[in-house]
Amino acid sequence: MTQLTVKDHNRNAAGLTYIYPVISRRSGGLSIGINFNTNNACNWHCVYCQVPNLTLGAAPELDFKLLETELKFFLQDVLHGDFYDRFEMEPELRVIKDIAISGNGEPTSVKDFAKAIELIIRVTEQAKISDPFQYVLITNGSLIHHSDIQDGLKLFNQYNGQVWFKLDSATDKGRDLTNHSALSLQKHTENLLISARLCSTWVQTCMLQFESGQGLVNATEQEAYLALLQQVSQQVSLQGVMLYSLARESLQPEANMITSVTEQQLNDFAQRIRQLGLTVKASL
Repeated sequence: MTQLTVKDHNRNAAGLTYIYPVISRRSGGLSIGINFNTNNACNWHCVYCQVPNLTLGAAPELDFKLLETELKFFLQDVLHGDFYDRFEMEPELRVIKDIAISGNGEPTSVKDFAKAIELIIRVTEQAKISDPFQYVLITNGSLIHHSDIQDGLKLFNQYNGQVWFKLDSATDKGRDLTNHSALSLQKHTENLLISARLCSTWVQTCMLQFESGQGLVNATEQEAYLALLQQVSQQVSLQGVMLYSLARESLQPEANMITSVTEQQLNDFAQRIRQLGLTVKASL
């Protein structure tokens, strides 16, 4: 059995199809991950993605019975079994910080998303976790305009869930370079507004440095990003911004084009965001 670390987010760590444990640097403890995209398919292609053999597409049909069985088993293992000992977790990390719907692609691309959210919440609430934990949806936000996704977010909100909404660039050039997204910046911004109106929403941003000089170290990129955040903040209430850089090596063909920013670059930009009146959680 290997020790869990922030640098290893192996989806097969527990030997299950949908459920995997990670130590989350942003949550500061055990995150129980739920992976709908078992086919390694996503509708975006982010250059920093750590998913191997990433393909363009949507999540496959969900086996709801298997998801329910695995989640029940895993929660019992963590709460009442020897999970923490088997994975050699430090005492201060032996706490469930979140139930995170994330995985190897865009989770909102799964069919019957709202039904899946209902199942996850029902099973988790039945387990009676004593730790103060958080429901989290980690998403690129590209499908939030669909009614089924919005129904899921409304249910999430009833249980104090959070959306972590990807925004890596506020220019068409930067988004194309970083995310290879077909969604327009205007539509992406509209989806961010929808998300924040339906559920507590954090913006999550990966700050990169490209060998071409592009990325959020670029002055033009930074100004556009700050302007967009200011525009959005005037219309909705955001929880804040999660600003981070590369913690694990990209497994995409563009890996050699990007590097992590320095701690100074990260902190300097975080301070500029804070000047907009937003909370910022910054981590390399």
